[in-house]
Amino acid sequence: MIQMFHVYKAYPGDPPVLSDINLHVQKGEFVFLTGPSGAGKTTLMKLIFCAEKATKGQILVGGRNIARIRESAVPYLRRNIGVVFQDFKLLPHRTVEDNVAFTLDVLGVPRAEARERVHRMLKLVGLQHKAGSMPLKLSGGEQQRVVIARALVNDPTILLADEPTGNLDPALTVEIMDLLMDVNVRGTTVMVATHDTGLITRYQKRTLRLEGGFIVSDEDGVKAARRVAAG
Repeated sequence: MIQMFHVYKAYPGDPPVLSDINLHVQKGEFVFLTGPSGAGKTTLMKLIFCAEKATKGQILVGGRNIARIRESAVPYLRRNIGVVFQDFKLLPHRTVEDNVAFTLDVLGVPRAEARERVHRMLKLVGLQHKAGSMPLKLSGGEQQRVVIARALVNDPTILLADEPTGNLDPALTVEIMDLLMDVNVRGTTVMVATHDTGLITRYQKRTLRLEGGFIVSDEDGVKAARRVAAG
């Protein structure tokens, strides 16, 4: 589903943000990306989403070499990738329903089909009763669930979540993570970047640790949880 071969990312005049990244994420897998701030977690996700281009190396998403994709074809690739950022970026003057439907409107999905998809996603995230609410009337956890619904409304095969629980209290963190686990069980490949080691011990999923732009460990969930617990 996602493959990287000797991938580097650097900006002029600066040390590489990512160095010699090699990874293979299987279809339907759940993967944590962890490591300190500045380790390269966000950049790695941006490469997958084609928001950044690798300086060197090869990246395959769904079997396609994204370096060879024309700029005009990038939006079609992104249709299969849902993205959740720590910054909610909801449209403040549009309803929850309108926010979730935004991508479908841009793609020209017929109104009846779009409405059905939006209601299905809002039900999935437990917010069907908030469809007519404005984002600023929602709690932080509810806003994040709207963002997840928006990311999933186009039925992506991959979901990238960058610090999706970074600003949430412990109870809301569990709520959002349980939702992401449910999305994964339904068949979506999920990658979550986090600095919260408590998530690794609680959910015990494959964990890639980045430090200084390098992958320094790639562990199954049980081994990663034991390492974290041992300090």
